Amino acid sequence: MAGELFIGLMSGTSLDGVDVALVEFNKSRVADTQQPHVLHTHFLAYPSALRSQILALQHPTDNELETTALMGNTLAQLYADAVNQLLTATKITPDKIVAIGCHGQTIRHRPQFKDGIGFTLQIGNPALLAELTGITVVADFRSRDIAAGGQGAPLVPAFHQALFASHQANRALVNIGGIANITYLASGTGDVFGFGSVAGFDSGPGNMLY
Repeated sequence: MAGELFIGLMSGTSLDGVDVALVEFNKSRVADTQQPHVLHTHFLAYPSALRSQILALQHPTDNELETTALMGNTLAQLYADAVNQLLTATKITPDKIVAIGCHGQTIRHRPQFKDGIGFTLQIGNPALLAELTGITVVADFRSRDIAAGGQGAPLVPAFHQALFASHQANRALVNIGGIANITYLASGTGDVFGFGSVAGFDSGPGNMLY
């Protein structure tokens, strides 16, 4: 394998479970037409009791600080199980993985709440996940955008821009996750990838309605 290997973890608003992807990234920039290659995927379902406990944490409860912290540990262990199952299936050792990208489970998302900044909270204890897998973990993807006055969601427009932006045509992409979102990619010049502007926004409930 000529590229670098990363693992992506996602447990979305639908609360059905953990999606894991093993992806190879060429060392050349994506903008130079080198696209990521998905080598393997895996899914680990949430137990129904865990799903109910996470749903309960989305509203104020008694002793919710302790409950949230312990739930973060539980999720880290589940994430680690999912990662290790994928590595076993692919016969790849942890030292071959550059990093795990772990979004965590969103518990509260209140951008621009009260003070105009608001907050967002995803749990999953990335430090524990790193210990359990022996792999570097990158997490807390939304907070920087919230701090800069953004909505912290959706996360996917930058990825869409890197893979699908065109010099010749405007493009719109719809992603139906737990919450559905839309990315609009304008053709032209002016950004780091040499294409036009990018915009993205959540459009409403998606798979969370099942």
